[in-house]
Amino acid sequence: MTASEVLLKERAALCDTLEKYGPDAPTLCSGWLTLDLAAHLAAREARSDAAIGLVLPGPFAKHLQNVMDRYKSRGYDALVAMLRTGPPWMHRTGPLATANVNENFIHHEDVRRASGEGPRAIDDETDAILWRMLGFGARMSKKALKGAALTLRTPDGRERVVSTTGPAVTMTGAPGELTLYMSGRKEAADVVIDGDPTAVAILHAADLGV
Repeated sequence: MTASEVLLKERAALCDTLEKYGPDAPTLCSGWLTLDLAAHLAAREARSDAAIGLVLPGPFAKHLQNVMDRYKSRGYDALVAMLRTGPPWMHRTGPLATANVNENFIHHEDVRRASGEGPRAIDDETDAILWRMLGFGARMSKKALKGAALTLRTPDGRERVVSTTGPAVTMTGAPGELTLYMSGRKEAADVVIDGDPTAVAILHAADLGV
């Protein structure tokens, strides 16, 4: 499958899960129910002017919240139906398709794990994309991990070095589980962490994700 096909498959599964749990279910995103998450996904893709509020505070974050509130007013069923049509063209092709697989996977797990579901079987194509995206994310995580040398490892032996300065720590798990941990969903991720106690403490305390 191409990244675009993987993305559409993951989006359809996410929508199935949103329908399964309804608008008032918890998510791993602090303060958000599934209605908030659905509005976030819709606003992120349809309103590029608001998406910057995901990383910038103040008026940018307020504008994003206002846009999300307007999407929420459309109703949960309408939002899920909108999401089922798939991302806009620019978000489902090229590099953005790959990045969007990562985004949709994480938010799908935000709903599943918050409702008590565990890890699911991931196809090889999705697995490969999540592993590739961990390489991009590693560059953003170095500052948060200052003082610890982190290596990510999969059960089948793949390794990715995140940081190299300080005592060593290794985190082992499937790419999907490593993705959850490195995006800030630490308690939900099924990983094994081994290494120098100081490095382990730095990793546990690190402010990861956006």
